[in-house]
Amino acid sequence: MSCQPSGLGARLVKFAAERPDRQKMIRSHSRAHSAPASPNAADSLIRAARTDDVDRLVEIEVAAFDVDRISRRSFRNLVGADSAIVLVAEDGGLDAQACRVVGYAAILLRRGTGLARLYSLAIAPDASGRGIGRKLLEAAESAAFDRDRIALRLEVREDNAAAIALYRSRHFRSIGRYLDYYADHMPALRFEKTLRGDQAIETGVPYYEQTTDFTCGACCLMMALARDVPGFVLEPVAEIRLWREATTIFMMSGPGGCEPYGLAVASHEAGLDAEIHVSEPGDLFLEGVRSAEKQRVMALAQEDFRRRADAYGIPVVIRPFTLVELRAAISAGKTAVVLISGYHMFDKKVPHWVLAHGDDGRHIVIHDPWVADERGESIADAASLPIPYETFDRIARFGKVGLRAAVFLSRRES
Repeated sequence: MSCQPSGLGARLVKFAAERPDRQKMIRSHSRAHSAPASPNAADSLIRAARTDDVDRLVEIEVAAFDVDRISRRSFRNLVGADSAIVLVAEDGGLDAQACRVVGYAAILLRRGTGLARLYSLAIAPDASGRGIGRKLLEAAESAAFDRDRIALRLEVREDNAAAIALYRSRHFRSIGRYLDYYADHMPALRFEKTLRGDQAIETGVPYYEQTTDFTCGACCLMMALARDVPGFVLEPVAEIRLWREATTIFMMSGPGGCEPYGLAVASHEAGLDAEIHVSEPGDLFLEGVRSAEKQRVMALAQEDFRRRADAYGIPVVIRPFTLVELRAAISAGKTAVVLISGYHMFDKKVPHWVLAHGDDGRHIVIHDPWVADERGESIADAASLPIPYETFDRIARFGKVGLRAAVFLSRRES
C-alpha cells in the first residue's frame, strides 16, 4: 500500500451530536507554535478515508479533543456510509512505510438536497501550523462540489478566532448566530459558502425548528407569518396554538397532523392570504387510520375546515399543483407550505410539511422544520435546503394515491 491518492468517493454517517469542544478543531491555527519545521502542507496527500484508517482517526480524536470525542464505532460508521464523505490528510509521499494520517475532515450530505455540511475537521497536534487544515477544507469544498452540492455549511464557536479566520479566508459568509449553543453556553456562528451559482438565495424567511413530532405544518405556517405579518413571534406557544387550529385531531398514531384546508384557514385568520392546491377532493389521510371512530372525528374536523375556507372565500384548486405554478408563486414573493413524503427526507413513511420559499433556477429552497438530532443534524442541515427540481417534484406527494397538496401564502396587502 502506498500513499497514492484513491478516488474521493462519498462515505459516512451515523454520528454523535454536535460537539461542544469543536473549538479545538483546527490545531494548525490555534497552536502554530507547536508545528515542526518540516514538512509543509504541500507534502501531504488528501484521500478518501478507509476502514483501516479508523485506529489512526481515533488517535487524532483523542489527541485533539479533551471530551465528547467521536467513538471508534462512529468513525467506522462514518467511513462506511453513503450520506457523507470522510477525507484524510496523509504524510509520507510515495514511501509506504512512512505513510501517516495527520488530519481528517468529515462532510455530511443530506439526502435529496443540494446541501453539504462540514461536520468535523481535526489535525494531529504534532502536525499543526502547516496549513493542513486549510488543505483539508479546500478538499472538502471540492468533494461537496463533485457531489453536485451548491453550498457547504458549518458551525463554529464564536470565540474560535483562528477557525473563523480560516473560513472567512475561504470566502465563507456568516448566515446566523445561535445563543447558548455549546455545553458551556458559548454561542455558535453559522457559516456558508456557495459552491455553485452567483450567490445564496435570501428571502427573509426566518427558520423555526419544530419542538414536537406532530407540529411540522404549524411550524411552516409560523415561518411564513414571521416574515409577512408584523409583530408575529416565533415561540412554542404559537406553535401549539396554530397546530390546534389546523389539526385533523388524529393521524396514523399519536396526535394528528395538519391538513391543507386547516392550514389555509389558520393562516387566513392569522393575517395571510391563502390559496389551497390539493389533488383530490374530500377527506384526506383517512386510509392511514384503522379506527372507524377516529376516522369519523377526522372527517368532521376536515368538513369544518372546508366550510370555513369556503366562508372566507379562500381559493381552492382541485388538481395537483405543478412545479411551474410553485416557481411562479415563489417568484411573486409568496411562500408555500408543501406536503412531502417523510420517507424521502428521513426514512419514515409519514406525511410531512415543509415551507418552500426560494428558487435559484435549479432548486426549490425549503425550510424543513424537522431536525434529525439522532443523526447528528443541526439547524444548518434543515434551514434553506436546496432541493433539485426533479427531486422536489418526486417527493412532493404522499401515500399510495400520490396525494399532492400545498397552501400558497402571501402578504395581505390590505
